[in-house]
Amino acid sequence: MASHDENQYLDLIRNILENGETRPDRTGTGTRSIFAPPNLRFNLRDGQFPLLTTKRVFLRAVIEELLWFIAGTTTSVPLTEKGIHIWDGNSSRAYLNSLGLTHRAEGDLGPIYGFQWRHFGASYTTHDADYTGQGIDQLAEVVRKVRDEPWDRRIIMSAWNPVAIPEMALPPCHVLCQFSVNTRNEVSCLLYQRSADMGLGIPFNIASYALLTYMIAHITGRTPGDLIIQLGDAHVYNDHVEALQEQLQREPRPFPTLRIKRSKEEVGGIDGFAVEDFVVEGYKPYPKIEMKMSV
Repeated sequence: MASHDENQYLDLIRNILENGETRPDRTGTGTRSIFAPPNLRFNLRDGQFPLLTTKRVFLRAVIEELLWFIAGTTTSVPLTEKGIHIWDGNSSRAYLNSLGLTHRAEGDLGPIYGFQWRHFGASYTTHDADYTGQGIDQLAEVVRKVRDEPWDRRIIMSAWNPVAIPEMALPPCHVLCQFSVNTRNEVSCLLYQRSADMGLGIPFNIASYALLTYMIAHITGRTPGDLIIQLGDAHVYNDHVEALQEQLQREPRPFPTLRIKRSKEEVGGIDGFAVEDFVVEGYKPYPKIEMKMSV
């Protein structure tokens, strides 16, 4: 299946393993890295949903995390309570203390993605403060422009706020996305990701931004087009090499399809989605491959 979109991902991993530079990193794990590889492009038309098939991706976590971002939530506790532990390492008491954030409650990640999406520029205090009406609601503005000003070249949402980075438990890896609507009424998303963990992070990020594009298309009466991902530092952690070599032996299977059950009127807006709205059909991946997260 030479034309399968998943092969772009697998080919990039091969390239990193064969040609990447050996580099130290913040976590001390060590990586092989390439800077600014060719873009990854995924077709979202006809319900196609780029959930990688050469290993099982934790779909429920992708959906719950995206809804958590959209809600502007900045504590990991709601995810942990749902059995999703992807943010636990970066919000533990020991980790926050190591950053000098001793005043923060355990779980409080600071003004990360969701806060920047919904309250960019607002002053951050704690995760449970009321930020209603504070800062710029970038996500609402993206939705408005896709719906009402589709030719605008400034349909952009940024999670990178240099002023707030010292307050974040982890600066954003997926930094900025831009949306565009073509003459066929298709919404496409271009994502720039400064730091790309090819083993654990990127499979998640592909699915997450594909899902966000579907959601925005749905509530604006448009259809999904393409997801294009531009990477800065694309790396493989040294302790993921063996697992990824196993994954590279697997031939991609057809991507599943995604359907949103409720109409745009029933959903009401970007804040109206629930986990139950998303129906993914035909997902038949290879088994899960365990990889350790570097913190």
